[in-house]
Amino acid sequence: MIDDTLTPLTHCLSHQILPPLYFQVLDAYEDEYGGIIIESERLPWNANVFASALRASLSQWKVETPVHERFLKLDKKTADLVGNEKLKASASVRHLVLPCTRQARVQLIPDIIHCYSRGGRTIIFTETKESASELAGSLPGSRALHGDIVQAQREVILAGFRSGRFLVLVATNVAARGLDIQDVQLIIQCEPPRDVEAYIHRSGRTGRAGNTGVAILLYEPRYSYSISRLERESGVKFEHISPPQPADVAESAGSDAAKAISNISDSVIPVFQSQAEQLLSSSGLSAVDLLAKALAKAAGYTDIKQRSLLSSIENYVTLLLQAGKTIDSPAFAFSILRRVLPNENIGGVKGLSLTADGVGAVFDVPADDVNAFVEVMLNVPFRNYPVCVLIVP
Repeated sequence: MIDDTLTPLTHCLSHQILPPLYFQVLDAYEDEYGGIIIESERLPWNANVFASALRASLSQWKVETPVHERFLKLDKKTADLVGNEKLKASASVRHLVLPCTRQARVQLIPDIIHCYSRGGRTIIFTETKESASELAGSLPGSRALHGDIVQAQREVILAGFRSGRFLVLVATNVAARGLDIQDVQLIIQCEPPRDVEAYIHRSGRTGRAGNTGVAILLYEPRYSYSISRLERESGVKFEHISPPQPADVAESAGSDAAKAISNISDSVIPVFQSQAEQLLSSSGLSAVDLLAKALAKAAGYTDIKQRSLLSSIENYVTLLLQAGKTIDSPAFAFSILRRVLPNENIGGVKGLSLTADGVGAVFDVPADDVNAFVEVMLNVPFRNYPVCVLIVP
């Protein structure tokens, strides 16, 4: 990987021998914290050195700082074949953004994978090594890849990912560049990266070699300004999507489970027939209802929960407060709610923000409190204006 052998090249021009010119390959890469790690520093103190830096691997300011200060002379000559050309995200990738709080990630990410991976490989990027290990431990069948994993183990993990022994890799920036992995259908970034190059390189792990892919960026709702920054700096126009609702995911998973059941050999019927008949007679449910439960179990569902459209938190529902006049501030919206609702209901309100038209506000409430808000605040008069709360579809 590292060529520590210095090879002198001589060139004869007009019968004059030029001083030896030394070439060396430096293994330089970026760690999770944005620093540069350079594996080799053994150069003769008086060598004439030719150094080449690839823009695809190192951003320009990093090339010009640690590398040239450590290895090149002050009067070095530079040939720039890239210039100020802006890095661009792949046009074959669909770029999506989705609001998601940190606490909702573990519940949301499996549903995203089910809806968008199309059965292919998924790479999930986190900002820290600890987050990668923690998330991989929460996603059955996934593996973590980061700087604390020794090189030999990294190779084993990557070989397993390439061969399809597992389809979900949770990684830091060590997987953002230089890896050639086929059939990566989905990239999930758990939060907006610190710089635009990181986003472009991460999302570029899919949609390669003429294929298409999907890159989904999760963000905390209160940090939505970071999405605008990435759009401005990368030239990407993000598509804003709502989190997959568990009912929708369950319907899709149920379809897969039904196909799997239909492929089971009829030889199993005599073995399980008596248990099926006993269950049918004792449950009080119809055969269709029992089969629906069996499909749910086969798909991994024992319960269907609602999910917030604002934060992706399970067991929360997003509501819309509408007023016949302009709502100037979140405080004014809260004053409307406090006028007609008890304090215990107000305490459950989360993430209230104003709508773009200025005459409404959206917020989350626990699923158990939805009826209290909708029924109590149905066309309630407030300062001679009708006010109502609706469930956001």
